[in-house]
Amino acid sequence: MHDRDYSPADRLFMNLDQALRTLFGRPQVTERPNPSLDVPDTQLDETERDHIGRLMRINHTGEICAQALYQGQALTARDPQVRESMQRSAAEENDHLDWCEQRVEELGGRLSLLNPLWYAGSFTIGAVAGVAGDKWSLGFVSETENQVENHLDHHLDQVPSSDQRTRAILEQMKADEMQHGQKARDHGAATLPGPVRLLMTATAKIMTTAVYRI
Repeated sequence: MHDRDYSPADRLFMNLDQALRTLFGRPQVTERPNPSLDVPDTQLDETERDHIGRLMRINHTGEICAQALYQGQALTARDPQVRESMQRSAAEENDHLDWCEQRVEELGGRLSLLNPLWYAGSFTIGAVAGVAGDKWSLGFVSETENQVENHLDHHLDQVPSSDQRTRAILEQMKADEMQHGQKARDHGAATLPGPVRLLMTATAKIMTTAVYRI
């Protein structure tokens, strides 16, 4: 049965399954390998390991939010092509989720205790955006990916050049986010009003500050 044949109830249960996998299990990844797989690790002191581990925890939670946003949008998207595009992007965000979790573990860190809260909020935003219409839903994707790209640049500035394992993951994530944003614009994303973009920036700041600590 193709995706377009699924009933709303089917999609709801599929999203529930995806949420449980994302928050409490191993996400369903694509065929792509971890970009840091063949990159040798480097010696980092305790302070560096702790800081980079916290940065990667923020990135992991960011991918939790992205996954939830895409799933919420796909649930309410009207155009089957838009829904399929959302689902492919969500699958690639799962790659990021897995890569970040692996790096956090390598650095001896832990994942955020707030992830279920951020997932629920992002899923709700995605679903509401989808109800508003595909062009607005895609507009949220475009703006989100633009902000994530800037966020990743900020993290790359903080990661030592010697830590090529972390940098390989962040650089691949950045390339993917740019592609996802362009895909949304190609499908007709609307430009979000300035106050909405500012609210998204403020929310992201709250998230990153909280997750760095918790």
